[in-house]
Amino acid sequence: MSGSQTQTGESKPAQNKLWGGRFTGGLDPLMEAYNESLSLDKAFYAEDIDGSIAWARANKNAGILTEEEFKQIERGFGAVRKEWETDSFEIKPGVDEDIHTANERRLGEIIGPAIAGKLHTGRSRNDQIATDLRLWVRRKLLEIEGHLTSLLKVIVSRAENDIDLLLPGYTHLQRAQPVRWSHWLLSYGSCFARDFRGLKYVIEELNYSPLGSGALSGNVFDIDRRAIAQELGFKDLCLNSMDAVSDRDFLLKTMGWGSDFMMHVSRIAQDLCIYSSQEFGFVKLADAYSTGSSLMPQKKNPDALELLRGKSGTMHGLHSGFRVALNSLPSCYNKDMQE
Repeated sequence: MSGSQTQTGESKPAQNKLWGGRFTGGLDPLMEAYNESLSLDKAFYAEDIDGSIAWARANKNAGILTEEEFKQIERGFGAVRKEWETDSFEIKPGVDEDIHTANERRLGEIIGPAIAGKLHTGRSRNDQIATDLRLWVRRKLLEIEGHLTSLLKVIVSRAENDIDLLLPGYTHLQRAQPVRWSHWLLSYGSCFARDFRGLKYVIEELNYSPLGSGALSGNVFDIDRRAIAQELGFKDLCLNSMDAVSDRDFLLKTMGWGSDFMMHVSRIAQDLCIYSSQEFGFVKLADAYSTGSSLMPQKKNPDALELLRGKSGTMHGLHSGFRVALNSLPSCYNKDMQE
């Protein structure tokens, strides 16, 4: 027995890991902590359950599961979902490596391992996480679309109500020509309208289903991938299984869109910081979104606007970092994608 095996003990990953079949020794606790992703991907619990139910239904239709077995899986996942929703799901460190293993482990406890164990037939965590990500990002982008719609409505409404207000227009940050406040406001409305159109494109581009691609070479059990895609609200399929499990372009497009959007947010925040200063005095910031100074009581600081500028820089950095992480990866799935 090697020294590393001696340190980690006699536990076999096969007892509690989806991937443990060929291993004879347990993981070092440090590797357990380093390798886990549940602390982050538990955010996908609902998407993971939705995908698993759709997968179970496809396996039932292909004759792999009986009708009763499918009903048990669907019922069990209903219970698992409720536990997540009520914050009563008990995470088991060292066992629940990620959201997939956590949900399947708990399903087995509820309905028994004999039926729950059939769920993973023909499925890999590679196509599973690719599916969860697309579903989760789509849901979040649709929420952002609603907020962006509200922002555009507020901009148009304020532009209409304040049509008679004038202020200096600037080029090179030097006074140039008089303009309407509404004109300035709608200049950013035009930016956010472009962002709205771009967001629609990003949502359209990610709405393809990778489920059924397996680890990299597809599925041999004659499941109906199009039925799965339809159940999950995808418009079509990812056609190449090797690309499907490794494609994170939709995340790059999402982050690229977010970077563009936050650039516009940062610019309007910068204008408002300047316009609200005593030297300009064009706008007055609400107390609810400002702070003061512990030393200089006369000051009102535009902290909310400054934080928006700062978060814009964070978004640009995350986008660049993710692109670098993907840049030199070989084909198909690699664990770098978890990072």
